[in-house]
Amino acid sequence: MSLQQLLLRLPRYLGASGPPRRLGSPSLDPVCSVGSWHGQSPRSPAHWKQVVSEAEKIVGYPTSFMSLRCLLSDEVSNIAVQVRKLVGTQHPLLSTARGLVQDSQNSLQLRGLVVLLVSKAAGPSHAGASRHTYDMVSGIYSCQRSLAEITELIHTALLVHRGIVNLNELQSSDGPLKDMQFGNKVAILSGDFLLANACNGLALLQNTKVVELLASALMDLVQGVYHENSTSAKKNCITDDIGIATWKEQAFLSHGALLAKSCRAAMELAKHGAEVQDMAFQYGEHMAMSHKIHSDLQPFVREKTSDYMTFNLNSAPVILHQEFLGRDLWIKQIREAQEKGRLNYAKLRETIKAGKGVTSAIDLCRHHGNKALAALESFPPSEARSALQNMVFAVTRFS
Repeated sequence: MSLQQLLLRLPRYLGASGPPRRLGSPSLDPVCSVGSWHGQSPRSPAHWKQVVSEAEKIVGYPTSFMSLRCLLSDEVSNIAVQVRKLVGTQHPLLSTARGLVQDSQNSLQLRGLVVLLVSKAAGPSHAGASRHTYDMVSGIYSCQRSLAEITELIHTALLVHRGIVNLNELQSSDGPLKDMQFGNKVAILSGDFLLANACNGLALLQNTKVVELLASALMDLVQGVYHENSTSAKKNCITDDIGIATWKEQAFLSHGALLAKSCRAAMELAKHGAEVQDMAFQYGEHMAMSHKIHSDLQPFVREKTSDYMTFNLNSAPVILHQEFLGRDLWIKQIREAQEKGRLNYAKLRETIKAGKGVTSAIDLCRHHGNKALAALESFPPSEARSALQNMVFAVTRFS
């Protein structure tokens, strides 16, 4: 059986049926005139999938094949058998597995792809010129490709661990308790296995600075998720009063730290100086923040939105709306949108769209986009740098 045939059969092994769950992939529509934006390029690809496809050609091979050594191992095969037992249940791990295998929007490999593009855009340093050229493929060192795989393993492990269900909040509609307990066990073991592989890969890089960077990124991820859970004891409830400054700090921990520190680590592996490492860090940070805000904006900027579509009350547009409005008026609006004890998201969404939160979030998204573009100015012109710019253009486009 060929590798391609095996990959095509994986969704059946996982019990996938119907369209996969889409995890935060940007919807790219024509640019809105709201907010200042420099560097708008008529040559920018119109669709995220096209952006990713073109970028993958530049780095040498599709990033969706980066973790095949882990994916095709005996341990993961055993995990897949256990995940298959969840077919027919409502445990979120099954949806996560389908989304990972059927990533039709090319959004889940973003971090690894950015690491490879930054590595190629920066090129070899003068300090690292003594390294053997045979260690490079398409202008990227093998250790940098390993780092991209490690970054994706950490991100995937976090996605799997996020699927653990709180058994104390189960309802009768969620299905039997034993199914949720079994799913939680598989999710914990699967996520831990991926993290163990990431740690092993880090050790093989034999670079203590890189190990320290990725370890601190993992710590930031855990801290960010803790903050997210602590601000809301129950899903979709009224959250604590936080401003946009606090939101940005928490968003960096949970969404920006891994990409930013992985980009810095890639420069460290190539022996680049502090200035180049800082620029790579800034690109990763601001690119991740733009991507996060773009995702938060989707329920408010899509032309067609279901009346039943929910959104996070801690998302950037909502936090900005509350900041402009004031806490007391915001709570009043939430109460007015409640019907028979349930929140009418369609009504609340229209209320938020009538305020300044959405337009301010678009401005904030483009502000981070501008910061990411500015960080790229220190890199020499190349196809890789253009691909990184196109990614920024893609996540700062709105209808």
